[in-house]
Amino acid sequence: QPHLVESGGRLVQPGDSLRLSCAASGRTISGYYIGWFRQAPEKEREFVISITWDDGFARYADSALGRFTISRDNAKNTVALQMNKLKPDDTAVYYCAAASVQWGHFYYPDKWPYWGQGTQVTVSA
Repeated sequence: QPHLVESGGRLVQPGDSLRLSCAASGRTISGYYIGWFRQAPEKEREFVISITWDDGFARYADSALGRFTISRDNAKNTVALQMNKLKPDDTAVYYCAAASVQWGHFYYPDKWPYWGQGTQVTVSA
């Protein structure tokens, strides 16, 4: 099973950009979706964006459209989340997750079996 480790979270100001990284190890992530989810205090975990490793197809939550992008680096086995024009509402713990494509793509966190430990993003002036 893939082992996922997120990095890059920190305190930023509104309007800033931030790049998160998800490093995958343990097995090839060919045949997987890699997704980013986030969970704000006292809120449920929610889907942000995902990419199909094999063909690079991306899916976006409405909150991510026009501000966030996702990319993969085959050589490094990493997936990056580029976040621009950050808002205080983007404050959350951001998690990287993986799910096999054989079961289809779901936006619900409980359908994703593999998770990283999360990285905190705080957007505040």
